[in-house]
Amino acid sequence: MKWQGQCPHCNAWNTLVETIAEVVSPATAGNRYSALAADGKVQTLSEVEALEVPRTPTGVAELDRVLGGGLVDGAVVLIGGDPGIGKSTLLLQALAHMSELHKVLYVSGEESPQQIALRAKRLVLNANEVVLLAEINLEKIIACLQRERPKVAVIDSIQTVYSEALQSAPGSVAQVRECAAQLTRMAKQSGISIIFVGHVTKEGTLAGPRVLEHIVDTVLYFEGETSSSFRLVRAFKNRFGAVNELGVFAMTEKGLREVSNPSALFLSHHVQEVPGSCVMVTQEGTRPLLVEIQALVDEAHAPNPRRLSVGLEQNRLGMLLAVLHRHAGIACFDQDVFVNAVGGVRITEPAADLAVLLAIVSSFKNKPLPEKMVVFGEVGLAGEVRPVQRGQERLKEAAKLGFTRAVIPNANKPKQTISGMEIVAVGRLEEAVEKFR
Repeated sequence: MKWQGQCPHCNAWNTLVETIAEVVSPATAGNRYSALAADGKVQTLSEVEALEVPRTPTGVAELDRVLGGGLVDGAVVLIGGDPGIGKSTLLLQALAHMSELHKVLYVSGEESPQQIALRAKRLVLNANEVVLLAEINLEKIIACLQRERPKVAVIDSIQTVYSEALQSAPGSVAQVRECAAQLTRMAKQSGISIIFVGHVTKEGTLAGPRVLEHIVDTVLYFEGETSSSFRLVRAFKNRFGAVNELGVFAMTEKGLREVSNPSALFLSHHVQEVPGSCVMVTQEGTRPLLVEIQALVDEAHAPNPRRLSVGLEQNRLGMLLAVLHRHAGIACFDQDVFVNAVGGVRITEPAADLAVLLAIVSSFKNKPLPEKMVVFGEVGLAGEVRPVQRGQERLKEAAKLGFTRAVIPNANKPKQTISGMEIVAVGRLEEAVEKFR
């Protein structure tokens, strides 16, 4: 305790009043904690009945795939993406489908009801049963949710919502955290499935505190270039399904259309065989995708040759070029190397290593790889070709799309032959390069 003559906030003198705070003795605090502990029920995991979680289909098959089969009662989903990429369009389409069987609520904090009605008309949606609320006050939104009791509610967006209990502006860290926590608590208590639309920063990450992603059950990201008509929805967190699941859409005049065969998006249709092109099979969640990897190797005209990759990890490209030189004897230290994954897809798994290296060798030698051939396999620093997960599913997907030859790691060689496909199993990088030199 010390004397304080001036208020540190308003700088006024002799305005502070001394008060006596309640002091809780250790004995009283101990009794309080004991009473709380007596109310809590402790049980073992064997006593908990594990039931299958019922799901509500959204009516959009690709969105259901990313969610793990549909929306779970009481689950909270956060979906983020660049402005104008199609978040509100996708959710309005989903609500229009679900409104035929369930009561749904669309809370808009950014657009007026007239704008949303115009969008529904433009997309030719039957949204007559979609309940709309244009509000950003948290207390009023919660009151509406309690009154309407919808099956699914969309908050567009969480950064526009504010609580009267806090003095900070909407979109601040405190407001976003408090509003998300209050709505999540209500979702768990009432069983309402709530979908948050989240803003992103200029780096592409979700805006607001990181705790926002920890609070929710599922985090989805919208990916895709605004110049392209294709959109990818990827799950980065899902407590009720697989992560890294991928949904593929095409933006049309009537909204987002599902793409049933996404492998066709990522494959180029060349009139004749061209050097530097190699098709790989990547795994996105439970879905195998065929993606074309293109490489261009050209003589460098600067002291420092360029290493550029689009859709693939930049640092890994430099490492693979060193492995190619050390174990296959192909030096690119005086060459510019450019690598691209066709279609704007991003490949993060190391199963693309072998396809990238064979595409580079093909461009360097100016010799096309055989037609209808797929490649996958991880390449280690010692030059070994390591196995990848779900090799059998990758081969079946390639055979279904008409590919007749596959270069794969030895450990992924199937025990039973796949009809119409020749399997070339390799154990080291130099083996693979030698076969197509």
